[in-house]
Amino acid sequence: MAKKIPIRKIIHIDMDAFYASVEQLDNPNLKGKPLAVGGGEHRGVVSAASYEARRFGVRSAMTGAMAKRNCPELIFVKPRFKRYKEISNMIQAIFHDYTDLVEPLSLDEAYLDVTENKKGNPSATLMAQDIRARILEEVGLTASAGISINKFIAKIASDYNKPNGQKTVPPEEIIPFLEGLDIRKFYGVGKVTARHMYELGIFNGKDLKQKPLEFLDEHFGKSGLYYFNAVRGIHNSPVEPNRIRKSLAAERTFDSNLSSEVFMLDKLDRIADEVARRLNNSKVKGKTITLKIKYSDFTLQTRSKTLGEYIDDKGTIMQIIRDLLFQEKPKDSVRLLGISISNLNTQEHEPGEPQETNISVQLKFAF
Repeated sequence: MAKKIPIRKIIHIDMDAFYASVEQLDNPNLKGKPLAVGGGEHRGVVSAASYEARRFGVRSAMTGAMAKRNCPELIFVKPRFKRYKEISNMIQAIFHDYTDLVEPLSLDEAYLDVTENKKGNPSATLMAQDIRARILEEVGLTASAGISINKFIAKIASDYNKPNGQKTVPPEEIIPFLEGLDIRKFYGVGKVTARHMYELGIFNGKDLKQKPLEFLDEHFGKSGLYYFNAVRGIHNSPVEPNRIRKSLAAERTFDSNLSSEVFMLDKLDRIADEVARRLNNSKVKGKTITLKIKYSDFTLQTRSKTLGEYIDDKGTIMQIIRDLLFQEKPKDSVRLLGISISNLNTQEHEPGEPQETNISVQLKFAF
């Protein structure tokens, strides 16, 4: 017998090209022009790209040099995270006018549970429209929204009519919606997994739904149950206003490659300062320290150590980082170094995600 799960009204709001849009908002001369937020065309990596730049194939995480080749007219601006945080706070304040069940994922996106809301509005669709209109009027930026019965479907839907659009997937349309989706649109399916699915004859949601759980377990391990549930619209994780932080990190890309461990230690000392400051500001501690190294050929290496107690002080962090750096001689010159702290003391009582294999919903539900 199918298990009944709570029918929620979830909105996923995703700002459109947030960092780039903030830069265009603050500098009208940049409006309508291809823009990349990042370190520059010679050494940097693109953090965000305006939609004008995306038309030329410029994407986040792309090297500045490649982005410039794709779009010779591309304009680079350095990120201003303090300003992005300020704008994000304004947007979050709007969300809280509708519900206190707000789960920020980052500065530019969040889930809202509006099943019961401060406006007494039974329509999540109309509330999403109102929220987007207020963001445009009060902040000057556009946002996209997805609306459905859970976070998984709402997040997929928010990308459906981007930019400056929204998509509602009510209960009776969930299965047809998911069956028709390209497998790459499923949240949690990256490039490598998508290629593997293609090799198995899985190209869309309908193909995925035809595969039994045993097949998915065999080919995708512990992710098999997630894919089995996802294509059936099953995702019962609630919106968590106090979302548990799982890691904290800082990293730097350098203007010139580093070839000496002495210079690397100097840079790591400054990065450790930032990590310790963030730990103290967040009032958290961690057990696992990870050193991230990106070489001049863009290959990435990480080295980690887990301690027997929680730490948050720079001295201990640097002691471990020093050991990790000298654990093995760098194989090439280094363009980026980073430090992350995970296994935080916020995770000790993190609830597990409930798993279901069947879903039953009432179709008469106003969205």
